[in-house]
Amino acid sequence: MRSPRLLMIALALVIVGSTTLVHAEYPEKPVEFVVPWPPGDLEDVLTRMIAEDFQEAYGVPAAVINKPGGGGGPFPGAVEVATAPADGYTIGSFIIAIPVVGPQIGIPELSPDPFEPLGNFLTYPFVIATSGDAPYDDMESLAAYAQDNDVVLGHFGAPLVPTQVTFGLAKQMGFSFAADAAFDALDCNSLASGDVDVINTTLQQVLPCLGSLKILASIGEERISLTPDTPTVAELVPELNVALWNGLFVHKDTPQDIREKIIAVAQKTMMSERAQTLATETGAAVYWQSADEVVEQIQTDIKTLGYIEGVLAE
Repeated sequence: MRSPRLLMIALALVIVGSTTLVHAEYPEKPVEFVVPWPPGDLEDVLTRMIAEDFQEAYGVPAAVINKPGGGGGPFPGAVEVATAPADGYTIGSFIIAIPVVGPQIGIPELSPDPFEPLGNFLTYPFVIATSGDAPYDDMESLAAYAQDNDVVLGHFGAPLVPTQVTFGLAKQMGFSFAADAAFDALDCNSLASGDVDVINTTLQQVLPCLGSLKILASIGEERISLTPDTPTVAELVPELNVALWNGLFVHKDTPQDIREKIIAVAQKTMMSERAQTLATETGAAVYWQSADEVVEQIQTDIKTLGYIEGVLAE
């Protein structure tokens, strides 16, 4: 018969071993940052910087996984993060639409919102653009032209925030687009092909041909540094003031100590010279906004989108 002392020692060893397994140091295996868009745009570039710094800081592989939605928006990528274990090994790099629109459009995995923010790091330089030979130069002349002519809009997905803002702006200016279509990428070729007449896209995607385009408006509160003479949508219709941001999100059950390790790297990355240089070159705003501030931002954006829905329903 084993002595009580030996049994107590054995039990203590079991408890210590179990604790070690449950509280294994994070990270101890590869980490994935899911970007629900094709490679190349600002959220992708900046998230790759975060992944590189994460790998260097913690000594484990870290990679960006692109999960575009085939013209239907970023939601397949968001679903993948939502259904992954809440252990910090699958991190979402999400645009405003994931927490603001995702819970409203009938996707079971996204309703109620399964995510909590770690922080925002990017405000896109988002524009409404047309080709240089278009017979209109600004939103006012586009509105006049559209009274008697068909104008087709290219966008990233009908329910997404920039598309809704563009529809709302058109409605407030007294016109509507004759047709619209969703694309995963909207760049110089989108207009050159003639498939669409106007696009709403990030400035990053049209930088190579910026000199041959007309930028009709930018979406956000402040004018973009690379297009300082172009008014914002908020200047034209103040009620449509909404910034198009991107941030890091994890499942709401992710432990706080894991969140803090991800945040520490991402915050340092955004303040780095290479990230701030990218901001200067592209007209983007690159920063770190805390989780609490992001929560407040999301609530404000939900109210703005509610206003736009009301306008479009009239």
